[in-house]
Amino acid sequence: MTCLARPFIFSLLLMLAGLPARWILGSSAEMCQPTEADCGAPQVGAPNAPGMVALMQQEILEGFRQRRIESDFARFQAFARHKLDTTAGGYRGGEVTGICRLGWFDHMLRNVIEAPAEAERFTRSLHESFLKGHEGFDEVLCQAAVKLDLRQREPRRFNPIDSPRAALDQVRRSLIESQAAFAAALEPLSRSEIRLVADSSYSIFTTSANNGHTLPNRSTARTICELIKKMNREKLHDAAAALVPLCDRGLLDQLGEFSTEQTTMVEGASGTILARIATAAGDIVIGGRGANTYQLDAMEGVSAVIDLGGDDVYQEGSVSLARPLLVILDLGGNDTYQGSKPGIQGGALLGVSMLVDVEGDDVYQAKDIAQGSALAGAGILIDYAGDDTYVGLRRVQGHALGGIGVIWDQEGNDRYHAAMWAQGFGNPLGFGVLEDTAGDDTYYCGGLYYDSYPETPGYEGWGQGIGAGLRDVADGGIGVILDGGGDDTYEFDYIAHGGGYWLGLGFARDFGGDDKRLGATRKMYNGGARRERSFQRFSNGFGCHYALGFLIDDAGDDTYGGTIMGLGFAWDCAAAYLMDFGGNDRYEATGGGTQGQGRQAGLGVLFDYDGDDVYLGSGQGLATAQISYHSMPSCGGNFSFVIDYGGTDQYGCRARNNSYNKRGNNGFVIDRPRNGSSTETVGATNKQATPGD
Repeated sequence: MTCLARPFIFSLLLMLAGLPARWILGSSAEMCQPTEADCGAPQVGAPNAPGMVALMQQEILEGFRQRRIESDFARFQAFARHKLDTTAGGYRGGEVTGICRLGWFDHMLRNVIEAPAEAERFTRSLHESFLKGHEGFDEVLCQAAVKLDLRQREPRRFNPIDSPRAALDQVRRSLIESQAAFAAALEPLSRSEIRLVADSSYSIFTTSANNGHTLPNRSTARTICELIKKMNREKLHDAAAALVPLCDRGLLDQLGEFSTEQTTMVEGASGTILARIATAAGDIVIGGRGANTYQLDAMEGVSAVIDLGGDDVYQEGSVSLARPLLVILDLGGNDTYQGSKPGIQGGALLGVSMLVDVEGDDVYQAKDIAQGSALAGAGILIDYAGDDTYVGLRRVQGHALGGIGVIWDQEGNDRYHAAMWAQGFGNPLGFGVLEDTAGDDTYYCGGLYYDSYPETPGYEGWGQGIGAGLRDVADGGIGVILDGGGDDTYEFDYIAHGGGYWLGLGFARDFGGDDKRLGATRKMYNGGARRERSFQRFSNGFGCHYALGFLIDDAGDDTYGGTIMGLGFAWDCAAAYLMDFGGNDRYEATGGGTQGQGRQAGLGVLFDYDGDDVYLGSGQGLATAQISYHSMPSCGGNFSFVIDYGGTDQYGCRARNNSYNKRGNNGFVIDRPRNGSSTETVGATNKQATPGD
């Protein structure tokens, strides 16, 4: 329990008496004398974020008590736990399996009231780690390992690099260590099993599919998922961790001082090549400070390219069983990375890859499994500076299925463009994260593949902080998108932006700026006019089918769009939270199942702290009694909350400011004051909104 949650009854009595929420936050924090270790006082984001989450949790529990539905919610939680217990283990013929189930997901679904506090701590801690440079990046990998049920290790501290020779020695060591660890990761598999994963994974999980929720060949997909689980995933993590020293800015600066009077020739490379250095893990090629072109797949025996500057072109560079390790360190210039093969640009298909670009306005153009993406491997892309453009198709930009995929952009106004499974996406046994630390950024995910719901128009999205399983195949992974600040625009289609699907966990957090979340995409993936009318489904903090999703925004005047089933929406034994900690915000999705709703045995919550907010439509916090997926009363029911603290707010359901409203069977709109006025209890009535299936 967080520090601010301890004086629960006392704080709640103060709130019900009409005392200001800010006073409660300040008083509770002062009484507890919080420290970073005790209460997790955040270094980034809203300074009182843990306390705000605690207030939200208190409101939910007190709502259950006041309405005398505590036993209903207890049945809901027991129902979820029973479902987890009875589906654990391997494939038993049912659509819900225990294949690749993660322990953290299991814990979160068993404890959905405590889950948002864990989500807030996790996303804040992850972002803080990214801010610490290469040693912080080691912390990121440590956190990912624990969430993937791997051993917990302490983050490392690295000796400073003080010369070009020392830098090259570290590159050599990292390559050898990474290659050895990856070889050990494959040891539990037979040759035929390795060949199955290598030859079939791309087609089974990517090219054969045109929707995000399942696959045509589910039997083979289950087999491959089991083989990925059979791999020594500890060693796979070690293979990624071995490359961490290579993103040290000090090491990169020392590499930039490399000089020699000699040049050499390397097949597949044009421009000035200064050296080719042999290592036990493959050769290191050092390119000069002018423009170079690297046809990476023609550079046999090369495991690392270090380019000292210039506007360079990198073509292909696939990482697979044929070349399971590739590192690219580009120290400057406006570079172009292009290709169509899987496993490029910090992507890996049964392998390990790292791409680090230090500066310049760079363009990354790829197709599948690229730009910090992994399928049975580890893929890392780090870009330190410049206004960059990332364009990919599927399984790109911080994606992972069976491994770790990271894209980390530190500075600049960047553009991310993808069609599906992208931008912080975690499939089975995957931890996928997109971290953009600064800048006014644009994110686009969708606009190409028609959605799989025949009754509604639109396109598949599956991105921007999504953890998803594959139905009748395996349980979901962990997907995270973090944006450190700036006025950002998020475009997305179905199943996107801070959501969990099919026993997965998804997180989206923006730490500052006036942000726009647009659902659906405004144009097609290729830039043309949409062929389907604008319609979006599942977004902005949602959980669907035994899953949990979280959307957190720390500051700024934000807009939340969409059409149906979003903005703190839970469907089918799920939980979802949208938490906005400041600013004058607009909640514009007005279709069925939007703005803090739970359906088919779900807990949906929209929490807004401070600001003059506008809630369009009439569905805020509405809970219907209708459940067709599960039996009542054993599943508990539907639970819906809109909780707003402070400001002069406008509700389409006609709820008044500073009022406590009952919304259907187990629904609430709770508006708390920021001054001494009292909160009145009313029973606002309005038309019901009906979501799709």
